[in-house]
Amino acid sequence: MATAAHAEHHAHEHPPVANQSSRVDSRLLGMYFFIASETMLFGSFFAVYFFARVVVAPEKYDTWPPPPYELPVYLALLNTIILVTSSFTMHWALQSIKRNNRQGLIGGLTLTFMLGLTFLLIQAREYTRLGFSPQDLAFGSTFYGLTGLHGLHVFVGLNLLLYALIRSLRGHYGPTAHDHLGVELPGIYWHFVDVMWIIVYTTVYVL
Repeated sequence: MATAAHAEHHAHEHPPVANQSSRVDSRLLGMYFFIASETMLFGSFFAVYFFARVVVAPEKYDTWPPPPYELPVYLALLNTIILVTSSFTMHWALQSIKRNNRQGLIGGLTLTFMLGLTFLLIQAREYTRLGFSPQDLAFGSTFYGLTGLHGLHVFVGLNLLLYALIRSLRGHYGPTAHDHLGVELPGIYWHFVDVMWIIVYTTVYVL
């Protein structure tokens, strides 16, 4: 009797487990909401960029970027190829653990991390050779604002990938949906970073 009473008292010390949908994991749903908020953040930066380019720039300049500034379009294209490739390696990592292929998981995460790091290093190197700064006209401010915001997201993504890689080396994760969620969440974020870069590259470097 005393044991039952103690167990009942212990049960009342904690609130009941919240009801949740069995279709979507709450952590996945949280990631989707987070990405939605980040999309709106990027949208505000794009709005400023287009205002500077479409409204302000034509009053003073005939071309964009305004002279004498030039953008390394081909270097940015190389970075785009690198980041798109990293999405495929991330997909490979997730599919590998779903098939209980731990070596494929580790290999995919390692390649994704290395490709993302290469992207970030190339972008940092690009900054040192551009010949203009964020203080140079609205063009400089909007360019560094958009590419810098994306670079920050790549940095965050690299930390998530590194954490997932360390856990995979320690034998974590498994083929069930619950066990590989720690790989799927960074993967969703990484694909978001990839898509946003394609939009940034097309908007800033190509159009």
